[in-house]
Amino acid sequence: MLAFLAAGCNNKSMNQDDTIAQTPTTQNNCTPLETREANSPDQKPAFAGQTRGCGIKSTSAYKVEVLAKGLEKPWAVEPLPDGNLLVTEKPGRLRIISAAGQVGEPITGLPKVDSRGQGGLLDVALSPTYVSDRTLFWSFSEPRQGGNATSVARGVLSEDRKSLEQVRLIFRAMPTYDGDKHFGSRLAFGPDGMLYMTLGERSDLEIRPQAQQMNSHMGKILRLTPDGAAAPGNPFAGQAGALPEIWTVGHRNVQSAAFDADGKLWVVEMGPQGGDELNLIEKGKNYGWPLVTYGEEYSGQPIPNAVTAKAGFEQPVYYWDPVIAPSGAQFYTGTAFPEWKGNLFVGGMKDKLLVRLRIENGKVTGEEHLLKDRGQRVRDVRQGPDGALYLVTDQTNGELWKISPGQ
Repeated sequence: MLAFLAAGCNNKSMNQDDTIAQTPTTQNNCTPLETREANSPDQKPAFAGQTRGCGIKSTSAYKVEVLAKGLEKPWAVEPLPDGNLLVTEKPGRLRIISAAGQVGEPITGLPKVDSRGQGGLLDVALSPTYVSDRTLFWSFSEPRQGGNATSVARGVLSEDRKSLEQVRLIFRAMPTYDGDKHFGSRLAFGPDGMLYMTLGERSDLEIRPQAQQMNSHMGKILRLTPDGAAAPGNPFAGQAGALPEIWTVGHRNVQSAAFDADGKLWVVEMGPQGGDELNLIEKGKNYGWPLVTYGEEYSGQPIPNAVTAKAGFEQPVYYWDPVIAPSGAQFYTGTAFPEWKGNLFVGGMKDKLLVRLRIENGKVTGEEHLLKDRGQRVRDVRQGPDGALYLVTDQTNGELWKISPGQ
């Protein structure tokens, strides 16, 4: 399939009924891409361009190839240096799919996962020294006495690529909780060589406040050494009652994390109804949940005792109302699509699409929605060494796609 996209912003005038809570954010007289009624129309953005950004359209032609089908709830895709791809499946399987689409048998040696609800085998990341040591890291919902929580393990891929060796559990998020939602969890190695791990707050009202509690990993972004210890220089190390692994506080459920070309960490987190957020992550900052947030409960009721802005809490760079249900993120750095250089791609599950964000000087200046015609929930997006984008779809019969230049 070839998709050809026209250039420029749509400059037609907006319908007055579509501009509730939008007028402050309209940029350069362009029409916001999002024109549906907001879930929380009385909430106002903190600054121009924070929501309902200008719609943009690529001029680049691209083709979408379905490399593989029949994957069961694939959660992550991780390109290998040789062009093949690692794919996790939620029930607990890790496979290699060749660049030509040949689906390998499950790799043996992984620990058991608790795949109820949103749990299972989650992200997979290559060691920064993978070429020399074949080391992989993966996150999963670990079954434990009394419940479960997100854990990280590492192991060495065997030379025949059929098994994992020297497998060891390096980190266990605490506390254990008997639930099946909001495990996080993306893994991303930073330019400092440290492993950044995103965690959800487990959703339920009883545990939700732990996103603001320093003696809990829930609702935090962590910074770990490759051995799973608290990384040196973490902001709360030595603070009484604070867990030393914590990097940032106040997150709801982060399943998208990516470093940009300048080495800055960005996350896109699943907010409540009408409150998905793009956040620029800075050491020691508090991102608000559940005290400061946009959106509302899924029931339509307000978030208890929450406001949209408060001193001492970070504002999102951008937010979506209605939501996109973000999962997976990639800053484009390749040469296959020069027009997309520096853009952030985010998987969207609710509206079944791929989001492209143009970010300039720390602000979103344009948004495009791609692949809506394919009607599948995009769970992860990563760039391969060939400059193509690779996506997996969150379906029982999930697929692996490749986006490369069209003619």
